[in-house]
Amino acid sequence: MKFNGICLITEDVSYMAAFYKEILQAEVVGDENNARILIEDSHIDIFSKQGMENMAPGSTLNAGYGSYTIEIEVDDVDEEFKLLNNKNVTFVKRPETYPWGRRSFWFRDPDGNIINFYSKQ
Repeated sequence: MKFNGICLITEDVSYMAAFYKEILQAEVVGDENNARILIEDSHIDIFSKQGMENMAPGSTLNAGYGSYTIEIEVDDVDEEFKLLNNKNVTFVKRPETYPWGRRSFWFRDPDGNIINFYSKQ
């Protein structure tokens, strides 16, 4: 078994895809109904709520927006923090180093999901 991605459900696929493209400097394929953000050997899929309902009626009944934490390993947490400081992101937690050897900061995507940029110390 190999995990290779996650799917986020949103009301505005184009806006979310543009956000992830800018923040992750990643390639995006798709359209206003669904998009895929390509990140090395993994991806983030973004589906419209209506598109999911069309594929599987009732599948988004109790789905919440902003309920995920997405972890992305980066080379330099502090450099990424500086770069994102110039962009319109909402920070949840400033860079911090933990006793178990991880340095990270958190911010939110447009739907409120937390993105954790981290590096191993």
